[in-house]
Amino acid sequence: MQNSNIKIVKTEILSDNWYILNKVTYEKTKKDGSTEIQNREAYDRGNGATILLYNKNLSTVILTRQFRLPTYINGNSTGMLIETCAGLLDNDNPEKCIKRETEEETGYKISKVEKVFESYMSPGSVTEIIHFFIAEYSKEMKTADGGGLEEEGEDIEVLEFSINDALTMIDTGEIKDAKTIMLLQYVRLKNII
Repeated sequence: MQNSNIKIVKTEILSDNWYILNKVTYEKTKKDGSTEIQNREAYDRGNGATILLYNKNLSTVILTRQFRLPTYINGNSTGMLIETCAGLLDNDNPEKCIKRETEEETGYKISKVEKVFESYMSPGSVTEIIHFFIAEYSKEMKTADGGGLEEEGEDIEVLEFSINDALTMIDTGEIKDAKTIMLLQYVRLKNII
């Protein structure tokens, strides 16, 4: 349902170098009935999916570590971030995307995933919605090394932690990625692992 209090007046592309950064001018009708013109920038990179692989028997999870430039610019001295496997949908449905990304990044070939929720991660400036999944894994599902796609510049390290160690890493600040924190807390709150 469209918001009748918002009318887009103009959209300008500020950058189309990596993804699209738009400057949007819109008219907003306020609660008192008056209107005002506002400008905002919105970064459109498409939607994504993320997954937490877990092993109930071993009480372990699979995470990844890779360099993330924005964190480096904002004070992360190494730029390395521990995360759940994730990727952009690239015109796929979320389930197909996350199965592909899981195999590319972690080397695990999974067939059954469970979607647990969706979330806007930075709704003040980014259009992206992320589809969150969980799936069980076993050693037998490991069909490749993982590490991501070289042609996409990916250099991803695959990590396995006990669920307790991963949760402790949130407390110590070793895990600072929002999607990862959300999925780790989800599986603990739901007593999945």
